[in-house]
Amino acid sequence: MSRASEDTNRRMLRARDAMDRSYAQPLDVPALARIAHVSQAHFARTFRATFGETPHRYLQRRRVERAMFLLRETDRSVTDICFEVGFASPGTFSRTFRDIVGRSPRAYRKEAGRASRAGAAAAVPTCFTMAWTRPHT
Repeated sequence: MSRASEDTNRRMLRARDAMDRSYAQPLDVPALARIAHVSQAHFARTFRATFGETPHRYLQRRRVERAMFLLRETDRSVTDICFEVGFASPGTFSRTFRDIVGRSPRAYRKEAGRASRAGAAAAVPTCFTMAWTRPHT
């Protein structure tokens, strides 16, 4: 890898890290391009070449990943989660979530709840299970 491509990758990583930190904020390509020290057009092309997706799609996926966590771990409404992770409307959130995950946010929550209940025994540490089931004399 050449020094120039290493520098480019480092700049794109800096911009992606900024997106990770402020994923709930609107996408600001000019600010991200400034962080990467490139023009806006060059930023969009280089980001896609480096990470395999556009900055907009990366941000959508990042938001959906956070929403998946909140749907699994909280009882907050889907609408509250939608706005917390940065989507402007529940319709856009549901459509994007379904595109990325393959099911609606409500269906995902329902399945995740079922899976966690089914896997509750598997969540017990092995050392505890072995100690608990060890024959006592």
